[in-house]
Amino acid sequence: MGALSGVKVLDLTRLLPGPYCTLMMADYGAEVIKVEQPGEGDYIRWRKPGINGIGARHLTINRNKKSIELNLKTEEGKVIFNKLAAEADVIIESFRPGVMERLGLGYEEISKKNEGIIYCSLTGYGQTGPYRNLPGHDVNYIGYSGILGLIGERNGKPIVPGVQIADIGGGALLSLSAICMALFHRERTGKGQYIDVSMLDGAVTWLYAAVSDFFASNEVPERGKNRLDGKYACYEVYETKDNKFISVGANELKFWKKICELIGKPEWIELHEAPDDVQVQLKKDLAALCKTRTQKEWLDLLKYEDTCVGPVYDIDEVFDDPQIIARDMFTKMKHPIAGEINQIGFPIKFSKTPGVIQSHAPLLGEHTDEILSRLNYSNKQIEQLRENGVIGEKQLEQA
Repeated sequence: MGALSGVKVLDLTRLLPGPYCTLMMADYGAEVIKVEQPGEGDYIRWRKPGINGIGARHLTINRNKKSIELNLKTEEGKVIFNKLAAEADVIIESFRPGVMERLGLGYEEISKKNEGIIYCSLTGYGQTGPYRNLPGHDVNYIGYSGILGLIGERNGKPIVPGVQIADIGGGALLSLSAICMALFHRERTGKGQYIDVSMLDGAVTWLYAAVSDFFASNEVPERGKNRLDGKYACYEVYETKDNKFISVGANELKFWKKICELIGKPEWIELHEAPDDVQVQLKKDLAALCKTRTQKEWLDLLKYEDTCVGPVYDIDEVFDDPQIIARDMFTKMKHPIAGEINQIGFPIKFSKTPGVIQSHAPLLGEHTDEILSRLNYSNKQIEQLRENGVIGEKQLEQA
């Protein structure tokens, strides 16, 4: 039994932010039903690279979920959705503002039939404001938020990060926490509510440290000139002899002191927070020293000491690391078409309700008949819905 066992979720989201949120819910026991457009579904299903024609990202981000193909533009499709919504605990959608209302499936309509429903809209800019209808992606949200302007080397241009900060940190995880808070509120009051999550809003909250300093000093932080983004030699990335990299995070003097002693440079200890011109030269000297040994040699010397020194891994190295293995952050599962596939493990360790892989990422519409049967549709009625284009073709025919 997962922590969210018994919670029923209707997921109308696509790609990464919403599906990441519902993945976490599904991994910890919720029944998540992906409501997908017949014949098309979540776009991530078809993104390359794939395994036997199935998008690799879909295989990872949509495990433990079910899929129903449902045309919400048809009246019969809306009837089915309303029946599902009447039994649901959570609805999460990521269309542009107003789409669900135009379909007659917005929060106000659904809550009339299910006052306990928790209805989350996850969008780039939120339901209000001048940008509400603008399209966007992660790079836009972190650009508006100020995050992108802080990433990169001094005097250089901003660098696009290799992971989706606003999508996951500002959108998926905030939606997850908001939904769980709303579920807790409902436990006490019996009342559901509407949740408006903006990925831009969420990204702005990542700026607490930088903004706090700005509000206090009225000085705009400059890229590469702040304590944790390149100002000091003690908090940097350095290349090694074998063209790999190590990360040095000796922000506190005690860690920097230990490094200096181990590398035979005790005279550098007092330079921990030296002025900017000294830091520039210190970084050059430390960079030159790091090039004299391989990554492994530096890690053998520093890793297990109180230094805050570690490797900078490429993706193919991450899941061989003993810490990742010990924490079960790498696992495998079977898919009927893709075969045995590698998966990221469960990031939260519960003592009584751990995450469990119960099922593979669903084929498009794989559970359509099962879900409709639960709603008391007969086989004949299901076939009629199929003929009317309300639902997709049988899963077996697709496969």
